[in-house]
Amino acid sequence: MRLLPRMMFDDFFDDMFDEPLLHRNAITAMRCDIREKDGSYLLDIELPGYDKEDIKMDLENGYLTVSALRNTNKEEKDDQGNVIRQERVQGSCSRSFYVGEAIMPEDIKAHYDNGELKIVLPKKDAPAVETKKTIMIE
Repeated sequence: MRLLPRMMFDDFFDDMFDEPLLHRNAITAMRCDIREKDGSYLLDIELPGYDKEDIKMDLENGYLTVSALRNTNKEEKDDQGNVIRQERVQGSCSRSFYVGEAIMPEDIKAHYDNGELKIVLPKKDAPAVETKKTIMIE
């Protein structure tokens, strides 16, 4: 059995982990940009490799959750039916944002185009908390 020099193995092993995760598995990337404009919040979310049908948004208890799930399986076969090439792609990502209890699903506008999800949320102030008032009994 022939062994590789230790120095060569160490360099290879260290280089495996230097590459950013985004480049090794780009399907799970989900970069976000949030900004305020004209009384609304604008969320730009990058979802490369996902189709519109892969994306889901939920609003529950004041949290907006954006998630994407992709699971594809492609095969190329020759004339005899033998598999020449098989490609499996799986990816999922999710991100939650606290948008407040005052936001309703009909307030949220979303548009997906060319790998980017654009969400517009109205900027609503939190409802004022009622102060406790004491009633005097006569």
